[in-house]
Amino acid sequence: MSEKVKKTEAEWRAQLNPLQYAVTRQKATERPHTGIYDQEWRPGTYRCIGCGQELFESDAKFDAGCGWPSFMAPVSREAVATEVDSSHGMTRVEVLCSRCDAHLGHVFPDGPGPTGLRFCINSASLDLDPEKA
Repeated sequence: MSEKVKKTEAEWRAQLNPLQYAVTRQKATERPHTGIYDQEWRPGTYRCIGCGQELFESDAKFDAGCGWPSFMAPVSREAVATEVDSSHGMTRVEVLCSRCDAHLGHVFPDGPGPTGLRFCINSASLDLDPEKA
């Protein structure tokens, strides 16, 4: 993992569009089926919109039908951090970029094999680096 990225709120606001800022810095969630990567199937690497760290590979993406991009696993355990999220009257596991602490989404234990996990990630927190043909 690279060195931690720390920026002021003003720097984040200048870098990110309003939806990206709301999702990654204020822990908002984009509406289901509205994100640009929900039904994106090109091969490539999904990077953090905040710091560019590699987070997920397209090979790990699957259609969960939930309205957000879903992945079986991150590129590595070190790429993401998790913490308990008890907001909105429920307990979930929040997924964060380990490098810049951007809120990415949540992970649930209802995914396909081999991990059995579903990393449910906001498109607004991602940037797809497509593979060159």
